[in-house]
Formats: sequence, C-alpha cells, structure tokens
Amino acid sequence: MMANLKIRKMKLRDIEGVLKVERMSFSTPWTKDIFIQEVERNQHAHYYVMEINDSIVGYVGSWVVMDDAQITNIAIMPDLRGNKLGEKLFRFTMQQLVTLGVKRLSLEVRASNLPAQKLYKKFGMVPGGIRKNYYQDDNEDAIVMWVNLV
Repeated sequence: MMANLKIRKMKLRDIEGVLKVERMSFSTPWTKDIFIQEVERNQHAHYYVMEINDSIVGYVGSWVVMDDAQITNIAIMPDLRGNKLGEKLFRFTMQQLVTLGVKRLSLEVRASNLPAQKLYKKFGMVPGGIRKNYYQDDNEDAIVMWVNLV
C-alpha cells in the first residue's frame, strides 16, 4: 500500500477527492467553494494531498503569515486511519513549513479527539489554551496546541 504513496501540492482538480475525505471526516465539512477559495485565492494558504495509487486518501491545509503557521485542517480517510498516514502527512507539512521560514505552528483540536492530540504531541506540540464552544456543530471546546519549529 505504501509503495505508491505520495504527497504533493493540492490543485483545483483535486477538490472532488478532497471533499470525499472531508465529508467522511467532519460533521460540518467545508464546501467546494471554500476549497476553491483556499487553493486559488488565499495567498497565505498551503494545501497538500496524500495519494495512494493516484487516489486521494488525505489532505492537510495551513495558513502561513510571516513566520507563523496554523493548520486549518488535516484528515485521512477513516478506513485508513491507524496506519501512520496522518503522521507522515503531518511530518511532511512541518518540513514544508520550515522551508517557508515558519518559526511557530499552531492548531485547534477537539477536546475529545485524543488520538489527534497524541499525534500532535509526538511532534512536540503542547496545549496552550482552550477555545470555549469553538465547534459550531456541538459547541465542543477546542484545545489550542503550539510548537516552535526553530
């Protein structure tokens, strides 16, 4: 399975595949228009797709402003989770951000999403605060996590 794994910059033609991952992963998925905006018009956005055998199985997005970055979203197809694909995608993203001159990385994660928190901690991320009622679908709190990349 991993022999044909690649990670590359997201293109407009990838959005339908990304939407499949998005819809399978989140209770309030982003729309096609949001992804078009991110890929085509947001000068701060950096999005990557993960493919296996030319099929999109995951993606990650970030915003870079000066030397700070924030992960906007990261997802792997549910039936492929547990195979360290999220770890590979996150590592790749961190490496890309360092090459862009990013010094600090942050993200929000659901308070209940312990597997994701565990993954982020592997990369040195630490909790830095809580955003109360952050998620619109159920008002769950988000934990803000940070790491210095340099």
